Amino acid sequence: MPIRTAQPADLPDIVAIYNDSVPGRTATADTAPVTVADRQNWFAEFDPATRPLWVWCNAQNQAPQGWLSLRSFYGRPAYHATVEVGVYVAPQAQRQGIGGTLLAHALQHAGILGIRTFLAFVFGHNAPSIALFARAGFAAWGRLPRVAELDGVERDLVILGLRAA
Repeated sequence: MPIRTAQPADLPDIVAIYNDSVPGRTATADTAPVTVADRQNWFAEFDPATRPLWVWCNAQNQAPQGWLSLRSFYGRPAYHATVEVGVYVAPQAQRQGIGGTLLAHALQHAGILGIRTFLAFVFGHNAPSIALFARAGFAAWGRLPRVAELDGVERDLVILGLRAA
């Protein structure tokens, strides 16, 4: 299976995939690229047993082509079974089912990880990501109108959710 737990050596590829999404202004609220050093502490917060960071790797060279993160939601104990999902796929690997495969993998592991609720926060103008989550069974649970500003344009944030079976 091409999905595995991310290793420290994967961080440069993870950051590169993330940074590829910055210029499009659809997948992240960051407006400038981040560095590997910027993401060291972020990476260290992941725990394969409870809050994993998984990578989907190219079969030939094992290089990450996409990644999925599960992070604790809101940082309070009452939300211990709720996670925020992030999914990013390298531009050259998009529209090949990698994002959907990563999401399916996360949903299959919900019970083992103690997760009952998945949340995704997606810009309202990011139709491909909204469709990706909808295909995985996520539904729109809320909308925060015009809460982000990207290049002078105010953007909505859609809250997508799914209760694990």
